[in-house]
Amino acid sequence: MKAFTFGGDQSMEKAVLPLSSQQVADRFAKVLERINSAATRVGRDPSSIIVVGATKSVDVERIKAAINAGLKHIGENYVQEAMRKYEAIGDAVKWHFIGHLQTNKAKYVVRFFEVVQSLDRISLAEELSKRALMLGRKIDVLIQVNIGAEETKFGVPPEDAIDFIKAAAKFEGIRIRGLMCIPPYKDDPEDVRPYFRKMVWLAEAVAKAKISNVSMDYLSMGMSHDFEVAIEEGANMVRIGSAIFGPRG
Repeated sequence: MKAFTFGGDQSMEKAVLPLSSQQVADRFAKVLERINSAATRVGRDPSSIIVVGATKSVDVERIKAAINAGLKHIGENYVQEAMRKYEAIGDAVKWHFIGHLQTNKAKYVVRFFEVVQSLDRISLAEELSKRALMLGRKIDVLIQVNIGAEETKFGVPPEDAIDFIKAAAKFEGIRIRGLMCIPPYKDDPEDVRPYFRKMVWLAEAVAKAKISNVSMDYLSMGMSHDFEVAIEEGANMVRIGSAIFGPRG
């Protein structure tokens, strides 16, 4: 396992009243049941859906409880928080970076993350590639798409996605493996369905473009509130936080 030092500590978010390990395991099992039902409704194989546990502000004990229950992927939003957790968890899971990534933090991310789901700038693609190659590796990335054209969210505009992907694909240290989005929040998950459909259409358009160093293997969309609709529309990677770990503080 790797050890890290990092200048300038950043406090973790306010702790929440933790669920017990058994409660976490039970909630994870319930999520799997819901995934199975959603996939079955549309004739998909439930085993093709990857669950990424969104573990921002979740303590190590609860994360380990989910891992013991079968969780194989976790997603972190903050580099320093993830580094502390990696010291305790190590390579028992695959690590996904799912938050907005500052370019100057890329050198830490490439050490142990396997996937960066939030690539949205050419400068970040260049830095991730450079840092990964320095370690003799390549890192998988997903392109974050601002599918709702929201000013408060990061991501590449849908109309610019193919040109962006063509430019980013030139960097040898990254492999573009798919798309990710955070659609607008709606009280009724059914109202999010059009955004998921647009993401599927975009992924198909990228695949048809046949860009070198690009594959549309993963469509990461859907969170605790709307993951069943996302699966019905074609997501094969969902990022689930509160439905497994309980509400955050």
